Amino acid sequence: MKIKFSIAAIILILIPALAAGQYRIGGQICDRSGEPLAGAGITVRGLAGIGTIADENGNYTLLLPGNDTYVIVASFIGYMTQSRTIRPEGNRVQDFALEENPVAIEQVVVTGTRTPRTLMDAPVTTRVITDLDIRKSDASNVQDLLQMELPGIEFSYSMDQQTSINFQGFGGNSVLFLIDGERVAGETLDNIDYNRLNLDNVERIEIVKGAASSLYGSNAVGGVVNLITKDSDEPWSVNLRTRYGAHNSQRYDGNIGISSGKVSNLLNVQATSVDSYDVGGQGDFNTVYGNKVLSLKDRLVYSPAENLKFTARAGYYERERDSDVLVKDRYRGLNGGLKGEWEITENADIEISYSYDEYDKSDYMVEEKTDLLNYSNVQHNIRALFNHTFGSVGTLTAGGDFMNDYLMSYQFEDGGSRSQYTADGFVQFDWNAFRNFNVTGAIRYDWFSERKLSSIAPKLGLMYKIANEKAGNFTFRGSYAKGFRAPTLKEMYMSFDMAGIFMIYGNPGLQPEVSHNFSLSAEYFKKYYNVTVSGFFNMVDDGISTVWNRELKGMHYTNLASSNIAGADVTFSMRLPCGVGTKLAYTYTKEYTVDGSPSLSSTRPHSLTARLEYGRDWKNYGFNLALHGRFLSPLTTNVYTTSSLESVTRQHYPGYTIWKLVFSQSIWKGIRLNMIVDNLFNYRPKYYYSNSPATVGTTFAAGLALAIEEMFGGK
Repeated sequence: MKIKFSIAAIILILIPALAAGQYRIGGQICDRSGEPLAGAGITVRGLAGIGTIADENGNYTLLLPGNDTYVIVASFIGYMTQSRTIRPEGNRVQDFALEENPVAIEQVVVTGTRTPRTLMDAPVTTRVITDLDIRKSDASNVQDLLQMELPGIEFSYSMDQQTSINFQGFGGNSVLFLIDGERVAGETLDNIDYNRLNLDNVERIEIVKGAASSLYGSNAVGGVVNLITKDSDEPWSVNLRTRYGAHNSQRYDGNIGISSGKVSNLLNVQATSVDSYDVGGQGDFNTVYGNKVLSLKDRLVYSPAENLKFTARAGYYERERDSDVLVKDRYRGLNGGLKGEWEITENADIEISYSYDEYDKSDYMVEEKTDLLNYSNVQHNIRALFNHTFGSVGTLTAGGDFMNDYLMSYQFEDGGSRSQYTADGFVQFDWNAFRNFNVTGAIRYDWFSERKLSSIAPKLGLMYKIANEKAGNFTFRGSYAKGFRAPTLKEMYMSFDMAGIFMIYGNPGLQPEVSHNFSLSAEYFKKYYNVTVSGFFNMVDDGISTVWNRELKGMHYTNLASSNIAGADVTFSMRLPCGVGTKLAYTYTKEYTVDGSPSLSSTRPHSLTARLEYGRDWKNYGFNLALHGRFLSPLTTNVYTTSSLESVTRQHYPGYTIWKLVFSQSIWKGIRLNMIVDNLFNYRPKYYYSNSPATVGTTFAAGLALAIEEMFGGK
C-alpha cells in the first residue's frame, strides 16, 4: 500500500504544464581581476531546474521562460555569489565580477540529482569539500581528508590491517564511492581499496548522507561520496608537487594539461610510499605495514561543436603492501571509459557512456619472483541519461544502466568465478510548485540476474527557501528515500577456509538490505556565515553480515534483525574579509536493534571536526595558517570473544582528540610551500585497538608545489 501511494504521488509530480514565451540573456563571468571563471553557474532564484554553466571563456547564455521578471544568480566555488534582477524589457547582456569567499555555499553539485544544481538549490543536503579545502588540509589520502572535514565518519583497521569505514552506522558495502559518477570495482572485507581515490586531480568531493538508491542503485543505502576530477581549461599547464613526512612517507604528483580549440587533455601521475613502523606499547598490533602506490590517469575532451562533447579517460593503478617478508600483497586496477554529451536543444540534453573497471589482487613471492593472481573483479557498464526542462515548471531526468559484474576469487571454492547482470531504469522530476518551493520525486527499478532479484526505490524531497538580502537566506528541506543493497556475489557463494581456524560460507538465499531514510534540515546563509542543522532517522531491515552457525561450525552470511539509526548534524562556517575563518561540525549518532538483541556496532555517538584559520594575500606573497581538530567520543560495545565466536563480550574503546597544524605559503607566483605538524599535542593510545589512531605521537612533514605555467607567465 505504501509503495502504491509513493508511485501515485510521483506520477502526479511528473505531470508538467508547459510554459509559453521566453527570452534570452547572456554575458561573461570573471573574477575581480578579469580572469574568466570557466564552469561558473547561472541559476534563477526560486526555479531550481533553470540554469546553465559558463564555457572556457566564462561566457554564458540563458533562456528565461515566459515574460516575467526574474532574479538570476552567478556562482562559483570559493567565490561570493552575485544576483541581478532581470526584466524582459531590460538589458540582455549581464556580466559578473565575483569576489573570493571560501564559505560561499552556492556551488554547482551533481551528486544529489544527477543534474547541475547550485548547492543552495539542491533538494537534498549535500556537503562539498572543495579543491581549496583539500589544499588547506594537506591530507595525504582521501581517508585523512574525510575524517578531518566530516564528523561521523571513521576509518579503522579490519583483519590484517585492511581499511574499513564506518559512516554514521553504515559500513563499506552500504556507502557508495564514485569517481565522476562511476562505480569502483573490487573490495576487501566489504570495503573498496581507498588508496585508488587519490586527491591529485580532484576538483571537489560531494557527499550525500542517507539513502540515494533512487538514482544510484545498490550500495547507496547509507550515503554517496562522489569525487569530481578536474578538466584542463588553460592553454597549457604543468604542476609538480612533492611531500615528505614521518616514517619516510613520500608523495610525488605531476600533471600536464593542454587546451587548444576543440581539444583538451589532462595527464596525472602520482607515486607514494611509506615504510613500515612500530607503534610500540601494547595493542592488537605492533607494526603498521608500509606500502608503495603508483597511479596514472588521462582525460581527453573533444568538442566538435558547441552542443556536443566527447570525454575519453583511462587509468592504471598498482599498490604493493609489506605485510610479510616473503610474500607481498599486490593490487592492480585498470579502468577506462567513453562518454558523449549532446545538447539537443537549449532545454534538453542526453548523455551516453561506457565504463570499464578491473581490480586484481595477487601474492608476490619474493624469493621465487613470481606473481600469483588470486582475485579479479571486472565491471562493464553502459549508461544513458536524459534531461529536459519544461520552462519554469521543472526538469525531467530519466535514465538507465546495464552492467556485467564478473568475480574470480580465492574465497570461492577451488578459486572459481561467478558473474551476474544488472539492469535498471529511473525517472525523476524536479517540480517548481511555486516560486521558492520545490518538490523532487524519483523512482528506480533494479534487476539482478542472480535469483531474478529486483527492487523498487522511491524518493520524495521538499525544499522551501526564504531569500532576504538584509536578513539572510533560509532553506528548509525534508525528504524520504529508500535505499537498498543487493547481496554481492561473494556474500552469496563464498566458501573460504580462514587459516584452518573456521570456514566462512556464503548464502544464496540472502534478501536485499533495505533502509528507509527520513531527514529534516534548516540552513541559514548570510554573506560570510553559514549554519546548517539537520536530523535523520534510518530504519534498516535485513542487514547483511556474518554470524556464527553451530550446524556449519563456522561463520556464514545472513540477514540480521532490524535496526534503527538516528542522529543530528550541526555545521557552522565563517570567513571574514580580514582573513579569519572557521568551520565547526558536530554529529550525534545512535544505533540500536529493534528487538533488543546485542549490537556489534562500532559507531561512536559523538564526533566533532574543527578548523580555525587565518590567511592574507599580497602581490608576491600569501599565507594561510590552519588548525584542524578532530574529536571522537568513547564507545562501549559488544565484540566476539577470541576464545569462541559463539558468544560476545563488552569492549570499551576510549575517545580521543587529534590536532593538526598546516602553514601554507605562496612564496612567489606558482611556488607554494606547506609545513605540517600532525598530532600537535602528542596523543598516543594506551592500547592500540583496530579503531584507534595508529600514531606514535607528534610528527612533521613538508610539501612543495610548483605551477610552472604561473612561474613563466602562462596565466
